[in-house]
Amino acid sequence: MTSYFITKTAHLVFVMAWMGGVFYLPRILVNLAEAGDDAAVRARLVLMGRRLYRFGHIMFGLAFVLGLVLWLHFKVSGGWLHAKLTLVALMLVHFIVAGRWLKGVDAGRALPSSKALRWFNELPVFLLIAIVYLVLAKPF
Repeated sequence: MTSYFITKTAHLVFVMAWMGGVFYLPRILVNLAEAGDDAAVRARLVLMGRRLYRFGHIMFGLAFVLGLVLWLHFKVSGGWLHAKLTLVALMLVHFIVAGRWLKGVDAGRALPSSKALRWFNELPVFLLIAIVYLVLAKPF
């Protein structure tokens, strides 16, 4: 049972680290949209965004592997798990879209408006609330 709790703890730590990136990368995009023509600020934000995006993918990968261990080795299952994984997949899509926009800035493409990016920044909060509810309540 100790290995289960160690695995679950590590999974949660990596999920929290990934969530930091999920919440902060869109905020970097908002700052980029509002930076105007200041090349030094834009370059710094793009660098920060690239590093955060890479870090986020590493944290997601580690959380994913440990989640697989919990599912396959410790037999964690249920209908709630399928719903949770669907929401996690949506959050991953959100993160990848943010990363694509960041790469587009590097290629000279325009970002959506800062207002649209602020709304985009709020979407993971609602997904996270639903995910936490499913994990804690296991309603089905």
